[in-house]
Amino acid sequence: MKKSIYSLLFVLVISSAGFAQEFPSQVWHDGQVFLNTGESYEGKVKYDLEANIVQVQSNTIETFSSASISHFEIYDEIYGGIRVFYSLPYALNSDYKTPIFFELLTEGEEITLLCREFITVDNRNFNTMGMRGMYMNPMWGMPMGMGFNRLDFDFYFLQDQKIYRYSQKKRELLNEFMDDKSSEMKLYMRKNKLSHDKRGDLLRITAHYNQIKRNS
Repeated sequence: MKKSIYSLLFVLVISSAGFAQEFPSQVWHDGQVFLNTGESYEGKVKYDLEANIVQVQSNTIETFSSASISHFEIYDEIYGGIRVFYSLPYALNSDYKTPIFFELLTEGEEITLLCREFITVDNRNFNTMGMRGMYMNPMWGMPMGMGFNRLDFDFYFLQDQKIYRYSQKKRELLNEFMDDKSSEMKLYMRKNKLSHDKRGDLLRITAHYNQIKRNS
């Protein structure tokens, strides 16, 4: 009987996987695109951070590269709120700097937090989780280890007019980017149970660092 129930659950889960989750870069958003020439376009906006292009849909669909765009903003109905992306020079895959898109998470006089999102496949615990664990996964609501996509982020700090990629290691965060206030920041993170590598937590950490720098 138990085996039959598991078989039925497996069929239901596989069937539901056919309704693929949509990620922000895969849908159209209300938004605006601002070109380097001073022109702006408003309508439905779709972005591709891997190709560094943005499309704007009004009467027709126009495509712009990061080299021609100053910044763009969207209202993200999936995750809620207005998101702003800037085109900034950075050597991403070579030694030469080219304009690529970064999302602005929080801006400060001392340090600014940027990020680039990407879709990755999560295959964790495929061989170790039992059937109950597969169907009770609270993060996805689907079985882990079956190649389901999830959103992940690379983080960057803009400091002293340079963009540095953050390795998402706590030691680097406290001893390099926030070394002059490392003791205060460590206490703040521990008191508020903030992680050094989660998007929302890192935003709060960076904003707090800028605040205490202003007040010092």
